[in-house]
Amino acid sequence: QVQLAESGGGLVQPGGSLRLSCAASISMFNIYGMNWYRQAPGNERELVAAITTGGGTSYADSVKGRFTISRDNAKNTVFLQMNNLKPEDTARYYCAAYVGQPRLPQDAPELYDYWGQGTRVAVSS
Repeated sequence: QVQLAESGGGLVQPGGSLRLSCAASISMFNIYGMNWYRQAPGNERELVAAITTGGGTSYADSVKGRFTISRDNAKNTVFLQMNNLKPEDTARYYCAAYVGQPRLPQDAPELYDYWGQGTRVAVSS
């Protein structure tokens, strides 16, 4: 069964906005830290934003001031609000869930408990 399901991707013009959602069908969602990654063709996977169980957030320098991560534990959902999008934001965006200490950008994917299938974001005029 699907544990994490991303939605909200699409095609947007530069300067536009999108809101990604990651719906989790896992019990005790509130104990999971949640991260958003992205991967563009030919590039390595990049940690974009992270939110801990306590609501602490962190962002990649490339998206600071433009992206906002949030979570709604009552709805088992994490969000990524993306504003002022740029062509270099074009990628497939994934959410990932983990229990325990916050994951580092260089941590292997196997250190996460769940991954979604991703949603595509394309920024182009």
